[in-house]
Amino acid sequence: MINQDDRSYAPPLMMPSEKADLLDKIQPTKIINTIFHRLMGEVYTGDGWVKDEQLSSRALTKKGAWDIITIMIPVSSQNVSLSKLKDHEIRARALSIAKTTQEMCLRNWKEYGIKGADQLRFIHEIVFSNTFITLKQPEGEGIRNMIKNIGSGEIGFQPQEEQSPGWNTFRR
Repeated sequence: MINQDDRSYAPPLMMPSEKADLLDKIQPTKIINTIFHRLMGEVYTGDGWVKDEQLSSRALTKKGAWDIITIMIPVSSQNVSLSKLKDHEIRARALSIAKTTQEMCLRNWKEYGIKGADQLRFIHEIVFSNTFITLKQPEGEGIRNMIKNIGSGEIGFQPQEEQSPGWNTFRR
């Protein structure tokens, strides 16, 4: 009889062609499309994006939303997912992109449909947060190393430890 604690699990083997499949699944540009529509005051209904009249006073013009997402696209790509930037480089790049966006918004506020200073801060937070998080994801080359090791059998795998039976039980 085999004791359950003595069994070890082998990592699932991935073929080199699966590297391409994994790369296809890394799609940081998906959020860009969502940000674009939301900046224009649109909501997703399941059938597509629809203008919400309650958001019209906060919505940017299509040109404003387009310019804002366009500046984020270069850092929201598969290439960035495979980069190996350092923390100080990530922070500097995210801040630079956010500052450039602020300058664009100030210069083109009428064209962009900006109606108040609060919108400027809101846009800054969206751009900085998305850029920073996107650039932080590949920190330490995690994704890069994982893809590099696919098919070589070097992908780390650790089975989850079993929880003790009373772990989630509440006591009176």
